[in-house]
Amino acid sequence: MTKADIVDSLANEHELSKRQAGEIVDLILDEITSALKQGEKVQLIPFGSFVVRERRARTGRNPQTGEVLKIAARKVPAFAPGKGLKDAVGGPKRGGAAKKSSRKK
Repeated sequence: MTKADIVDSLANEHELSKRQAGEIVDLILDEITSALKQGEKVQLIPFGSFVVRERRARTGRNPQTGEVLKIAARKVPAFAPGKGLKDAVGGPKRGGAAKKSSRKK
C-alpha cells in the first residue's frame, strides 16, 4: 500500500476530492514529523507509537578496506506497534507455553 492508495481510500470513504484527501494525509504526516523532531512521542491508540530513539556513538569498519571508522551518535525514528495492530495482523495472543512439571521423577 502506498500513500496514493491511502489518499484514494480516504477520498472514496468520505466523499472528498483527491486533493483534499491528499492534504489531510500530508497534514497528518507533517504533524507526526514535527512532534518527533521536538522529541515527543506520538501515540495512535490502538495502532501504535512513534518515538525517537538515540543511537550511541560507536566504531565501525569499512568492509571493503577494513578501515576503522567512528560512527557518530544520532537520533532515529522508531515505531512500536500497538495491541490493536498486533491482534489484527497476527491474531490475539494465546496462552503461553505449557509449564513444566516441578514434580521429581
